[in-house]
Amino acid sequence: MSKKNKHETTEAEQPETVEVDGQPEPTEQDRIAELEAQVADAEARALRSLADFQNFQRRSASNEVEARKQGVMSVVNGLLPVMDNFALALGQKDAGGTAEQILGGVEIVRAELLRALEMQGVTVIEAEAGDELDPGRHEAVSQMPIEGVEPGRIGQVFQTGYMLGDRVLRPAKVVVATELSTEPPAEQPAEGQPHDQPEDGA
Repeated sequence: MSKKNKHETTEAEQPETVEVDGQPEPTEQDRIAELEAQVADAEARALRSLADFQNFQRRSASNEVEARKQGVMSVVNGLLPVMDNFALALGQKDAGGTAEQILGGVEIVRAELLRALEMQGVTVIEAEAGDELDPGRHEAVSQMPIEGVEPGRIGQVFQTGYMLGDRVLRPAKVVVATELSTEPPAEQPAEGQPHDQPEDGA
């Protein structure tokens, strides 16, 4: 083979570089390096997102604990005056207070306790004899005829109910009025009068 042919063969074996828009086309190694860089960038972003989420979880848990503490402190602060009034009411006994004075102290304590509950959004479910029965706020525990009250309405309040905002904490337990009996009462024998005895052989 001549030197000229050998030279031509060597030049033919060299890879041809293709230009796109005046720039050489990226080689396979360039593309691999670019993909590796993209993967590394995606991993870094994922790690940052994970770290941010973990920090958010820690802050949320810390805020939840702090909010719970603040809520407990608010309730306790509202109950402290109630405890003070309890101490005053109980002190009436040692001071020789009358029953009326002690009862007055208990009423003050009750009013103070209701005030503390209202500060937390707790309200009493109002229920009186003659009111319409509301199954969402009243729980019927029994039924009985009550004079002056229409059947199906509240005849008596057995236990007070409470609400927190628009949520029922405990329904008011009530007695529901029924129809008054129209049957006359059974006659009772007079005192000392013997009951009718069945005849022998009947």
